[in-house]
Amino acid sequence: MSQILIIYTGGTIGMMSDPISKTLVPINFEQIMDNVPELEKLNCKIKVHSFEQIIDSSNMNPQVWAELAALIEANYEKVDGFVILHGSDTMAFSASALSFMLQNLNKPVIFTGSQLPISAVRTDAKENLMTAIEIAKAKKNDRARVPEVCIYFDYKLFRGNRAFKYNSSKFEAFRSPNYPILAESGVHLRFSVNDIREPGEGTLKVHNTLVSDVAVLKLYPGISPTVVSSILSADVRGIVMETFGAGNTTTDQWFVDLLKAAIDSGKVILDISQCKVGTVELGRYETSKELKDMGVASGYDMTFEAAVTKMMYLLGELNDPKEVKRYLEMDLRGELTEA
Repeated sequence: MSQILIIYTGGTIGMMSDPISKTLVPINFEQIMDNVPELEKLNCKIKVHSFEQIIDSSNMNPQVWAELAALIEANYEKVDGFVILHGSDTMAFSASALSFMLQNLNKPVIFTGSQLPISAVRTDAKENLMTAIEIAKAKKNDRARVPEVCIYFDYKLFRGNRAFKYNSSKFEAFRSPNYPILAESGVHLRFSVNDIREPGEGTLKVHNTLVSDVAVLKLYPGISPTVVSSILSADVRGIVMETFGAGNTTTDQWFVDLLKAAIDSGKVILDISQCKVGTVELGRYETSKELKDMGVASGYDMTFEAAVTKMMYLLGELNDPKEVKRYLEMDLRGELTEA
């Protein structure tokens, strides 16, 4: 019989309306189980680890990611898969981070949550939780069907570092426009076998040192030298730059000079597009040729969440900015499609 570890961090799925304050307050996992008696019908053994202090996902940070990675490492040989209950607001950041932190992964790590509390009449929580467990224990020829970090929400399974939250008011909270879904739940649970990564070779290796010295520069028409200079001169090692279209920026000389000065000072600048669909193509247009020449890294079709967490991961592993840039442009965990 399969064994699944559920890690309960918090989120809307574990909330209940307080009759006095009329606000949503966290409940413990035993109360969640009370609302889903169907869990007893699943053909698996469920272990549970609840965080002592339930975390609103807006308070998520690299220290919590390290704790999650440590829990997975400590239980890796004891269970067949993991389900992480997590608030949806920053779920894509956490799933992306864990994908980089867990090298050689060959077991499912499924993030899920809900838009409505599990105690609500019309909740999406029960289906999300039940199917996430089904996916976590799914095997074929004694191998996990989905040996990677994923997000399951509203009948769809996404690669964790390819998804982002796009809707706060519908059950369909996540999308992954640059990569196909890995499975879909309907009358049957159908896996997209050609889109799922192969299991990692060798033993699990956990990287729990993430460096959060990362700034974000989001461009807009009319952005001033003062704004750009203040971000590029910040005491950080990496900068994620959200650009226009296929990676384009203004060609004003002051902007080019500020970027070059930041790179010359040892900072790593990663170019990702503000567009949700498509990829960065540095050098395709004149407006991005100088970026490529000066050493700006291409983020290709990475999500913002994957770009930020990948930068944190690589800054924790490498000291040489040129090496960080080289690995930023490489597909490490299925997070990007190289040109």
